[in-house]
Amino acid sequence: MPEQPTIDDATLARINEGVQLHHQRGEREAARDLFTRVWGEIGGERGDPLHVCVLAHAMADVQDDVREELRWDERALVAAGRLTDARVAESGVPLSVAALYPSLHLNLAECHRKLGDLDRAREHLRHAEARIGALGDDGYGTLIRRGLDRRREQLASG
Repeated sequence: MPEQPTIDDATLARINEGVQLHHQRGEREAARDLFTRVWGEIGGERGDPLHVCVLAHAMADVQDDVREELRWDERALVAAGRLTDARVAESGVPLSVAALYPSLHLNLAECHRKLGDLDRAREHLRHAEARIGALGDDGYGTLIRRGLDRRREQLASG
């Protein structure tokens, strides 16, 4: 997700608070606790696909175990498949559903790389690269493109 989207959705705003706790203040455990509370409030995987996708994507980043990180990233990917551009737009998030996929696949590639499954990592990298055109020429797009470049280099050497 972009660093500071204009959010019209209270649940996404709370998720963003957790993201800020983690990324700006380094408070992974506090972020994980907040995400856990919100996960329960939204009904877990049965919740609004936008909330599930964004929360699972953020929750993956605060896991200590790569298998748990992978499980959360997989949840985010499944939820993205149930999203519509109209739902994303109504929340105030300035992205299309298609623009979520490069980041989701990039994270999945990293999980599989950490677990030593380089074939699956490369598969997710290919999926991310195939969808890179959905990204804008902005900070978010630059961040994801740089991540893809790093992952490509790591996988080429391993």
